[in-house]
Amino acid sequence: MSSRPPLRIGLSARIFHPEPGASGIKTKTLLVYEQSVAQWAMSRDVLLLMVPSVVQGGELMRSNIRLRDYAQYLDGLILQGGADVSPRAYGEEPLRPEWSGDPVRDAYELELVHEFMEAGKPILGICRGMQLLNVALGGSLYQDLRTQRPDTHDHESGHYDQHVHRVSFAEDGLMRGWFGDRPDGQVVSIHHQGVHRLGRDMMVEALSSDDGVIEAIRWNGGSFVCGVQWHPEFHAQTGNDLLDCSPLLEAFLAAAQSRLPDL
Repeated sequence: MSSRPPLRIGLSARIFHPEPGASGIKTKTLLVYEQSVAQWAMSRDVLLLMVPSVVQGGELMRSNIRLRDYAQYLDGLILQGGADVSPRAYGEEPLRPEWSGDPVRDAYELELVHEFMEAGKPILGICRGMQLLNVALGGSLYQDLRTQRPDTHDHESGHYDQHVHRVSFAEDGLMRGWFGDRPDGQVVSIHHQGVHRLGRDMMVEALSSDDGVIEAIRWNGGSFVCGVQWHPEFHAQTGNDLLDCSPLLEAFLAAAQSRLPDL
């Protein structure tokens, strides 16, 4: 009996746009991923492939391959962190110019989410990825927690992957079960925006223990669509007192595996 081939998991790209007045590589559009998120996903038996954006009006001739084709070929999708989601994606104007986000990346990832959900393929959103999932399903965000919810603690820090706080899991949520029925855990979480109005059929899976900011959500629909505000990819390299996020990855990959035909 032959063994199964590795799962094929797509990773959305961070987009760095050409910088005015720059030279060399910074005059080009760059699609990148943070190495730690790739290494976290590849800690299991998966092939990880970055899904390129399709920018309208580009200079290169392209084939007829579309994002829909990636959703058909791949077994699951991870949305990584990065720039703010533009408030215009959920019907608001930016309160400050620096909170305008990246509409190009929004359009690319919103289409990816649509296509993977249409295909019934699992999606895991990390940080910005969680926020994008909420917006994709009609929800909204706080453009800045400290401005719009001044009762909250600091969720953004220059310490970046050293910024830690505790989250509490919903008693009736699936995530609590994934983590062995533990009530809470320490996570690395760095963000200034946050989920405001939940998207359609989105369920809260975890809250910040200090101030109730939403830290994990899950779609109560026909496929695995889940997002965490924290960065599971940083946990192994930061400290042993942090939540072991292997169960989250395994739940995502199990959902991808379940869609494959039996050998």
